[in-house]
Amino acid sequence: MRFGICNEMFEGGKLEDVFQKASELGYSGVEIAPFTLGSRPTELPAVERQAIRASAARAGVEIIGLHWLLAKTEGLHLTSPDRETRTRTIRYLQDLVRLSADLGGSVLIFGSPQQRSICPPVTPEEAIEYAREALAEAGKVAEELGQTLCLEPLGPEETNFVNTADEAWALAASTGSSAVKIILDVKAMSTEARPIPEIIASHAAHAGHVHANDPNRRGPGFGDVDFRPIFKALQDAGYDRYVSVEVFDFRPDPVTIARESIEYMRRCLPE
Repeated sequence: MRFGICNEMFEGGKLEDVFQKASELGYSGVEIAPFTLGSRPTELPAVERQAIRASAARAGVEIIGLHWLLAKTEGLHLTSPDRETRTRTIRYLQDLVRLSADLGGSVLIFGSPQQRSICPPVTPEEAIEYAREALAEAGKVAEELGQTLCLEPLGPEETNFVNTADEAWALAASTGSSAVKIILDVKAMSTEARPIPEIIASHAAHAGHVHANDPNRRGPGFGDVDFRPIFKALQDAGYDRYVSVEVFDFRPDPVTIARESIEYMRRCLPE
């Protein structure tokens, strides 16, 4: 199990500085939100992609991949009733898969609640089919490039589409793509009726990634969630991929969050 951290919490900090700080604090990888790469991240020139990858290598960290895939975009939506919108979304997701591969990443996290929620007149059944098609098409490119596309279940306060790990895996499995999996996010799992260790036991084999956070939107150890049984469940299930710190409340400051989060997670690891 390796620890990573998401770059947007550093609020506009230069990537090379984020890589260096993450390395100094003991993180093995950095997860990148595409919007932090500019307004048109999929059009980033090859030379810039290579420079970012080289910068991470110099700092001694791995670029894990991308998350918040559709955040701060316009005209993109996973379950839109408009075929043209869905087609643009598929192409954009495919381009993000290529971007992740060029950066040296291997995982893409599809959360983006605003760009997936069901809007009338779309029915739940139609939304599932639209999403299945998009994820399957993006999954084809992911398979070719050795990437994993992870659908993220999110709580009902964030979206009305795919709220549980069971729902996420049912949709991911229906794509027929070996590259389409799910992510287990602690904040999101906290909204489910089942205990988090039980969810992990059921779905760790389907998870390509894990996000560590608290329902209060802060880092692990900054709230009431006890991560000891969570890490034990992950270990018992044989999960050996990344656990990334993802927060939405950046108080008191990014460095403090990053430092105290990894210190807490290390204390929670089973001996």
